[in-house]
Amino acid sequence: MVALLDSAPNEKVKTLFISDIHLGTRGCNADALLDFLRHYEAETIYLVGDIIDCWRLKAAWHWPESHNVVVQKLLRKARKGTRIIYIPGNHDEVMRPYAGDTFGGIEIIEEAICELTDGRKALILHGDKFDTVVRNMKWLAHLGDWAYDFAIFINRYLNFFRRQLGMPYWSFSAAAKAKVKQAVNFIGAFEDAVVADALHQGAQVVICGHIHHATARQMGPIFYMNCGDWVESRTAIAEHFDGRLELIRWDDVVAKHASEPGLADLTLQPAA
Repeated sequence: MVALLDSAPNEKVKTLFISDIHLGTRGCNADALLDFLRHYEAETIYLVGDIIDCWRLKAAWHWPESHNVVVQKLLRKARKGTRIIYIPGNHDEVMRPYAGDTFGGIEIIEEAICELTDGRKALILHGDKFDTVVRNMKWLAHLGDWAYDFAIFINRYLNFFRRQLGMPYWSFSAAAKAKVKQAVNFIGAFEDAVVADALHQGAQVVICGHIHHATARQMGPIFYMNCGDWVESRTAIAEHFDGRLELIRWDDVVAKHASEPGLADLTLQPAA
């Protein structure tokens, strides 16, 4: 995997939607996210939950300088006029009591309905309110969180050896989620619940996070989009000025720029 440094030209979009960064964990790809934030300029940024992993920080402190730089980068964007809206998730639920307040120019809200450029209404929420495990059995959710972190640990070392052999990145945890029947069923049930809520609230688009499963597809009358995460997929959603919604896979953006004529001087580095 590669990360694009800030020598690339900036790309302007109307809105960015980013979720599940999990600052405070070893799996967070903070350096890649910084490159992403340098590359894209937006009028509005929605932080769609699990930005800071308070669960993991409470258990064991891990906060390298790159995580601090991500926070500083977002605060700097807010100072320069970017509207930043923070919708807390379950891992940063400590922020929910502050809904309605503003910190450093960053607005905290529970969830939002916004009007897109093309006139459609979009419901924006993290999505954990539909996760009955998180709502009713927090101890089991924490156990699942530890299992996911263990899978990320395996990813890190497995892909170190794959890089030595010249092999591409392969996600152990993503493959496991795709093949375990219960995980597949959970993702489907989650998507159905989110779409039903969007329909109930009169939206035509729903943008969420939570399950670390980046996707964009039409589900009946609702266009469903999940931001993915910055632990494995390194994905986000952009609304362009023409109203087009795009699921951005950062690794694909990096590969595209690396192959374009005139950009041969871009410095590429392994991603965390």
